[in-house]
Amino acid sequence: MKITICGSTKFVKEMMECKEKLECLGHEAVVPLSAEMNQDKEYWNNFKKNDFEKFLNVKRERMIGHFDEVKSSDAILVLNYDKEDKKNYIGGNTFLEMAIALEHRKKIFLLNPASKDSPYIEEIESMHPIVLNGDLNKIS
Repeated sequence: MKITICGSTKFVKEMMECKEKLECLGHEAVVPLSAEMNQDKEYWNNFKKNDFEKFLNVKRERMIGHFDEVKSSDAILVLNYDKEDKKNYIGGNTFLEMAIALEHRKKIFLLNPASKDSPYIEEIESMHPIVLNGDLNKIS
């Protein structure tokens, strides 16, 4: 199965580890270009601070590229780890990727249950994601 990994750039290291695990399980795994290039949240915050207009243009292109990966995959895997004080964090970009997966009838896997505190909890739950409870072996 071709699986596109989605999540915050705070989790670049985890994305690469997850990609390797999925490939060991026989899946084809795709991560955002930022993860491939090891461009984490700190990199993007510095980029935004130093050249905001260029940052917006690059971010737009990266979003479009990852949306295309979502559309060409069989499923997405949302890496929703805790981020700062937010449990099982799903941010704006990841939520958009989930919506695109839903529109294109792709399976949506959540690594962890969606947080009941998420501002999008009703929308997330209505997408009927498959919650893995941290176990990648449950992907089928």
